[in-house]
Amino acid sequence: MAGVSKGTVDRVLHKRGKVSKEAHKKVNSVLNEIDFQPNPIARTLKKNKIYRICVLMPDCRIDPYWKPAEQGIREAINEFKPFGVLVDKFLYHPHERQSFESKSKEILASKPDVVLMAPLFQDESLKILKECRENKIRTALFNNYINTLNDEVFVGQDLYQSGKVAGGLIDKAVRGVSKVAIVHIDKEAHMQLKENGFMSYFEERGNEKKQFIIQSFESSDQRKFNCDVLHFLRQNPDISAIFITNSKAHRFIEVLQQKNTDIAVVGYDLLKENISYLRDGQIEFLIHQKPKRQAYLGISYFAEFFLFGKRVPQRMLLPIDIVTSENVDYYLEE
Repeated sequence: MAGVSKGTVDRVLHKRGKVSKEAHKKVNSVLNEIDFQPNPIARTLKKNKIYRICVLMPDCRIDPYWKPAEQGIREAINEFKPFGVLVDKFLYHPHERQSFESKSKEILASKPDVVLMAPLFQDESLKILKECRENKIRTALFNNYINTLNDEVFVGQDLYQSGKVAGGLIDKAVRGVSKVAIVHIDKEAHMQLKENGFMSYFEERGNEKKQFIIQSFESSDQRKFNCDVLHFLRQNPDISAIFITNSKAHRFIEVLQQKNTDIAVVGYDLLKENISYLRDGQIEFLIHQKPKRQAYLGISYFAEFFLFGKRVPQRMLLPIDIVTSENVDYYLEE
């Protein structure tokens, strides 16, 4: 069609070798006419280029919240492995900084193209991000946002806004004068954002009818945790509602049942135990953080960047979904 040799067409397509201006013009004219689109996957396979993404996240055998995230990673592995994008998981103990640091060092030693990280430990996370930048390794965060001042890629929810949503749910569940507890179980830095958002909901409305109490618990020792929660409830018998800032609402309710009190509870995440309490009416609302979607997107964005040259979004904020006993089944079908 262009009246030139196959070799000339090849040189124009792949931008290599010398081609006269006239031949270049002829080839491009035909390419535009037929709306030619290069196949980036074929180009990648031809190069035999392998891209490695390392995922640093908590071990779901220790904290079941992370099970869906691991499922999302598994889906991404199966989808992109045939195209030369390999994903390795590095699982750390969610309550041990040393475990996080050890896995971080393993990742850096393996020299990946990307590190996708769920950062539970602020200082240690900032350290590995700094080392990745120094070694020209791309980075992204999912689930927990930390302010790095370097505009890291982030996939997850606006945690401050999710706290505000929880405030609105509590406000609607408990009208009039009431005492509301904000409960952190095994507190992590990102929970403070949820607390701040929760309090801002009421501050913006000048709500003087509600009294707030903030309490943190450690759950590693079950017996001590139970005693601490019971003591807290005895000291505050007039609590009307509780906002629990992570997926461990079920741990609190197991103890709350012993008091046989009617308290509205708002928590996070579709753990099996939480869903059971939601169906029974002991949890009023759950906020769904979509950990499976977060992890999958974190990998797919970089895979599509390598394969297709697509831009990686700087911040992907997922919707804040409110789950009730009436609509929970729709989320379980996802």
